[in-house]
Amino acid sequence: MLAIIQAAGWPIWPLLIASIVALALIIERLIYLRRPKILPKQLLADVVRVYQGGKISQDIIDKLAQNSPLGTVLAAALRNVDAPRDVMKESIEEAGRGVAHTLDRFLTTLGSIASLAPLMGLFGTVVGMIEIFGAQNATGTNPAALAHGISVALYNTSFGLAIAMPSLLFYRHFRALVDSFVIDMELQAVKFVDIVHGSRK
Repeated sequence: MLAIIQAAGWPIWPLLIASIVALALIIERLIYLRRPKILPKQLLADVVRVYQGGKISQDIIDKLAQNSPLGTVLAAALRNVDAPRDVMKESIEEAGRGVAHTLDRFLTTLGSIASLAPLMGLFGTVVGMIEIFGAQNATGTNPAALAHGISVALYNTSFGLAIAMPSLLFYRHFRALVDSFVIDMELQAVKFVDIVHGSRK
């Protein structure tokens, strides 16, 4: 591996750093964006039970807000349980925007790496081509310099593509996952609002 890095020249270092950052972000998002952690299965039923039992307290609301992203949204609804329907929905939407921002964390960085990695690889390719042309002189071509320039050009291109493809794949996967979580949270919150205001049982 060290021999490949040396053959690829100095332009490979930004790509290696990008690959480490992308891998760290992918692992972190895989751990964080798990459905049971974001949308606990029985949480809505538990909140409805607490509401119907009339046991709403500030302590319960605070614990609910710390429970999960869905808990944060439902806690906003419980804080405004005595307010009109419009006020309650508005508070849920505000909490939902904050939760969506948290779920989106690091995705912009991952998407940027997916977009920039091929360009960084192309930059390495250009550096390699410059070295190839630099190998030409009045006495002929320096074979060692020519081989090094070709290595720099090819390795950087392949590294850039190898980083970009999985980064883009995971970025799109996480983007779709976050969108589905936000929709599910919205549906559960609306269901709770309907229960509170007598539209559902």
